[in-house]
Amino acid sequence: MSNRRQFLKASAGVPIVMGTKVLEVQAAAFENGRENREFVINEKMQEARDVALRILQPSQKDLEHGMELHYDSLVVESYGFSPRAPRSAFDDGEIIRAIEAGASDAEVEHRIEDMQKTRCVTDAFEREEYLNAWKAAGVTCILQNAGEEGNAVDHLLKRLAMFTYVTDFLRKSVFKAVTPDDIEDAKAQNRHCLYLSGNGVPLPQNWVSVEEELRYIRVFFELGIRMMHLTYNRSNMIGAGCGEAVDGGLTDFGRSVVAEMNKVGVIVDIAHSGWQTSLDAARVSNRPVVASHSGCAALNQHYRCKPDNVIQALADSGGYIGICCVPTFLGGKGDITSMLDHLDRAIRKFGADHVAIGTDVVYSSRIGSRNWERVPERKTRSRWEALWPPPRLTDTPEQRLSMAWTNWPLFTVGLVQRGHSDDDIRKILGGNVMRVARATLA
Repeated sequence: MSNRRQFLKASAGVPIVMGTKVLEVQAAAFENGRENREFVINEKMQEARDVALRILQPSQKDLEHGMELHYDSLVVESYGFSPRAPRSAFDDGEIIRAIEAGASDAEVEHRIEDMQKTRCVTDAFEREEYLNAWKAAGVTCILQNAGEEGNAVDHLLKRLAMFTYVTDFLRKSVFKAVTPDDIEDAKAQNRHCLYLSGNGVPLPQNWVSVEEELRYIRVFFELGIRMMHLTYNRSNMIGAGCGEAVDGGLTDFGRSVVAEMNKVGVIVDIAHSGWQTSLDAARVSNRPVVASHSGCAALNQHYRCKPDNVIQALADSGGYIGICCVPTFLGGKGDITSMLDHLDRAIRKFGADHVAIGTDVVYSSRIGSRNWERVPERKTRSRWEALWPPPRLTDTPEQRLSMAWTNWPLFTVGLVQRGHSDDDIRKILGGNVMRVARATLA
């Protein structure tokens, strides 16, 4: 008996509707001998699913249909993170030795990040956790954050190298997609892939000429980057970040950046840009513009959400808004119902052709602590780009668990519950991202 069937037999159901019969959570989605769908719902995943199911309380019909629809669909996340190891997964000796040798904060943080993101290559347990989480989530492709926030070329290269390394070594299971056709092939072959995104436009910042500043956009495209943030919270020479009190809009240089991204074939992402800068970008671009992981400001006046006029401009460009899973951005109850509220608002106001899901959350493996507490506490200053006004909502474990990355199938169940058609749901799960990816590369 497969691990998947062992799990289903062992966990015959989860009580998700008080006072009524126990509902079987997944059985209907895994029939017909679909061995590619074999995976284990471990205790961490199960806890998250139980929380979401208690909140959603779907009928048996909606649950089974939503699960089946999800695993049958091409699911492409508009922005997110592939599974990784937590800090507690490492032997702390290497980090302690580096600190004792006088390593800078930047060096220590880079080493920790590298271990988190690449451990799935070198450690058998982490690799199993990594691949199992992909399968449980039912996601074929993630538009992966593969560039450290900012514009410096060397910073952007570091994170890109990590994901190049992972997809090189795990290419039989998870590979780097370079075209939308690759993503479709991944689904057909029961594999997964990353469509890489940089969290900034790479700029040499020598300011010799506009053309000189733009040249790395093509270089990073050739390295596999298919989407870039125009700004990240703070303002730069392109435009205003979403965390700034004043938004002067897209600069003259910013217009040149958008034009070059259009020319090369890089998706313009304004998720972290100010509202006027976002509006300007959507209006001057001749390719679709997206807010890859955001929310509707009409539901929560948060600077990381977008107002109706910006979302309409994205839709007019052929783009979309990707709804995230960050409680403080969503407001309301801050849980899976709030996330679905944002999806509902965007779908009904702007149409199902212009909505996606970009969770902005990550699955971390289960492995327990390896004496990480021995690593000395280090006081560090806030990073330049970390311009975060005080949060208005304190996240709770239940909120975060309800929108855990491996709960992707329950996002589909929630959309079914709310009466959206299968065709519209498929667009939201991946069809819209695929359409924009094709239009941008064209």
